[in-house]
Order: sequence, then C-alpha cells, then structure tokens
Amino acid sequence: MLRTLFRTGGALLQQSQRRAPRLWVTPAQQRWASSLPMNTMVLFVPQQEAWVVERMGRFHRILEPGLNFLIPVLDRIRYVQSLKEIVIDVPEQSAVSLDNVTLQIDGVLYLRILDPFKASYGVEDPEYAVTQLAQTTMRSELGKLTLDKVFRERESLNLNIVHSINQASDDWGIRCLRYEIKDIHVPPRVKESMQMQVEAERKKRATVLESEGTREAAINVAEGCKQAQILASEGEKAEQINKATGEAQAVLAKAEAKAKAIRMLSDALTEQNGNAAASLSVAEQYVAAFSNLAKQTNTVLLPSNTGDVPGMVTQAMTIYSALAKTTSNQTPFAVEEKSEENNKETSKD
Repeated sequence: MLRTLFRTGGALLQQSQRRAPRLWVTPAQQRWASSLPMNTMVLFVPQQEAWVVERMGRFHRILEPGLNFLIPVLDRIRYVQSLKEIVIDVPEQSAVSLDNVTLQIDGVLYLRILDPFKASYGVEDPEYAVTQLAQTTMRSELGKLTLDKVFRERESLNLNIVHSINQASDDWGIRCLRYEIKDIHVPPRVKESMQMQVEAERKKRATVLESEGTREAAINVAEGCKQAQILASEGEKAEQINKATGEAQAVLAKAEAKAKAIRMLSDALTEQNGNAAASLSVAEQYVAAFSNLAKQTNTVLLPSNTGDVPGMVTQAMTIYSALAKTTSNQTPFAVEEKSEENNKETSKD
C-alpha cells in the first residue's frame, strides 16, 4: 500500500515539475526559477532550503529540512527559498560623478535570505528588487564623489551601498552581505587625460627625487669636506703639540746634557793637570774651526796671528784663568755675607 502510494506521489511530482511554469524568466534570475514540488503527503526537504506551505490559500507553516507530512489537497507548497549565500551579477550601468564624468560600472552582490516568510510575501521578485536597489544606490553614491575619489575610495563606496541596501531590504527578509565593484569604465578622452596626468605626476616625482638626490649628494660632499678639514686641523694641532713637546724635551735633554758636561768638565779641571787638558781641548777646537774657514761663504775674516796656535791657546787659557779667579773671589764673599746675615738673625732672637 505504502509502496503504491509513494510511486503515485513520485509520478505526480515528475508531472508537476514538467508542467510547472517558471517564476522568473530573466537571464540573471534563472537560478530562482525552479519547479515547485507537489504535495505527496510525505516530503523530504533538503538542507539549506525552506518550503513555504499554504493551507487553503493561506500561509500555514515553513517546512524544516528532513521528513515532513502534509495533508493532500488542503496543503500546497507555494514557495521554495534557498538559505545559502546567493551571488547576483549586477548589470553594467552608467552613472555621473560629482565632476560630471559619465562612468560605466558593474558589480557583484552577495546576499542571503534570513526570513523565508518575508522573502515570499514581502516582495514579488526578491532578486530583481535587490538588483534594482543596488543599481540606484550605486548611482546615488557615485554622484557624491569625484572621479579621483571613486578610484581611491572603492571600499568606502562598497560599504555605503551595502548599508543602503540593508536599510531597504530588512522588510524583505534579505540581508546584503557585501557588494564589490568589478569594473569601472571611463570615456576615452577622460582616460587619455588621466594618462597624461599620471605621466605628469610621475615626471614631477622623478624631478623631485632627482633634486633631492642632488641635494643630499651636495650635503654629503659638504659634510665630508667639513669632516676632512676638522680632522686635518686636529691632526695639525696634534702634530704641533707633539713637535713642541719633542722640542721641549730635546731642549731639556740638551740642557741636562750640557749641565752634566759642564759638571764633568769642572770636575776634570779641578784634578791634577786639568789646565793642560783644557789647553789641549782649546787647541783642538781652534784647529777644527780654522780648518772649516772659507767652506760655506766666500767672505773670510782672518786674525793677524792665524798661524800662532800656542798664542791663541795661551790667550784662551788666560781668559779662563781670569774667570776662574773672579768666581773664586765672589764665592767666599757671598758665603761671608750669608754668615753675617745669619749672625744678625740669631742676635735679634
């Protein structure tokens, strides 16, 4: 009995699918045009679909996915709504921007049915209504922007369109998830002017970058010269300091050596036969000086007794002896003065 009933129901369902008229005939709405299933008392509703049932011409209930039972003749499946995300291709349309440029724009609309009851009884053709609403909203939003902002603010334009569609589609039980602009076509003349503007902007940026490079290069060269001069001056300063320090140390070393030589000479003169050694040294220096005459200059002044070496030595030793006597005479006198001063200080005390 049940098998015969199921076979009869399946045959009637196939006949109804062949004879049922299509709800929408536009190319973009063929997805919505589907045959309505016939009431066979036992129905299996697919997942992510909602079947709207009318009882005697009045809304009765919405069938959930799975097994469902209906009363033949009284109950009728009036609408079948898909709960999946629907993609609608919005046809290309013309719009005028704020600066009076005519644009050709097409897009893609993503929506989903949230309330099958509103989608069935709130609007006659949900897809067509949402498509027309998207086109009119896009024209309105494009009229608020200039051509340059249309390309720069596509994301904000898409958000504004989605917000406007959702405000109107709440009564239809449809929720617009997102809207994307696919292509924006501009007139050929406007495209040429935009290309020229882009080229001019690129030349401007190239010129600015080149000038900035030249400026940075000049700054780098100037900084290099400055650093080189500073380093050179510091090097020269250090060189002069080192040179002065070296000369000072050399003078001190020469003075110490000369003082040491004088002390050694004075010690040698106080010894036995010191005068003879001094006479020999003076004679050697005289001979060495006489041998260097007329080597560096052409003008030579010679004494009258040039060949009298003993006389010159005797004269030098006489001067030395006179200086020695003067020093010896001054030294005791100074010692006596110091002793007298000491005696006066002790008497005062």
